[in-house]
Parts: sequence; C-alpha cells; structure tokens
Amino acid sequence: MTTEERIEASETRIFKAVFPNTTNHYDTLFGGTAMQLMDEVAFITATRFARKRVVTVSSDKIDFKKPIPAGTIVELIGKVSYVGKTSMKVNVEIFTEQMYSYEREKAIVGDFTFVAIDEFKKPIQIL
Repeated sequence: MTTEERIEASETRIFKAVFPNTTNHYDTLFGGTAMQLMDEVAFITATRFARKRVVTVSSDKIDFKKPIPAGTIVELIGKVSYVGKTSMKVNVEIFTEQMYSYEREKAIVGDFTFVAIDEFKKPIQIL
C-alpha cells in the first residue's frame, strides 16, 4: 500500500452530540472538551496510519472559528497531513450540524504531532 493509500484509508470520522454537560456558561462546548475530542480522533487516525504505538508530542495552532452550541451534532475528521521518519502530523477539523436542518459549518481546526514508539517508549520509524 502506498503512503497516499494509507493516508486515505486512515481518515477518521466521528460524530458526537453536544449535550449540556459538555458546555460552559455560554451554552457552548468547552474548548478543552473540543481539544480532548480532537486529540482522540488524531490518535485514532495516527494509529490507523502507522499501525504502531503512537503518542501525542504536540498540538499546533488550534483555531476556534465558530462556537459550538449545545444541541448540535459535531463531526470530527482526522487526516494525516505529513509523514516524517518517526513523526507525523494529523489535521483535525470539527464541523457543526444543526439537528433539524442541513446547515453545516466548520467550527474548529487544529494539527497534532505524533511520534511512533517501541515497547521501551523510544522513537521508531513510521514507514
């Protein structure tokens, strides 16, 4: 399988409903909760790509473009955007969907860097 085929096959999409227990006093999704969901999707994407143990080593610029209100559906999409020798970057986007309409907007975008590790937690080659 080529690198491009692996990237395509590892794309990860997860849907979640935004309930009041995950929102702040403005009735929008907590930023930290959004980042946790993004890291989880990025981890799954990186693992599906590498098929090795991976750990998050950094999160790059995360842009909160639109607030995510309670009562919406969110789709998180993770896609590998860069592959190095032992590390890779995963881009994650969060889209909001209104529950009772077809309205859809990009709300948050961010990048996460992962390193593949062996059983001794030492970096190893990804490919």
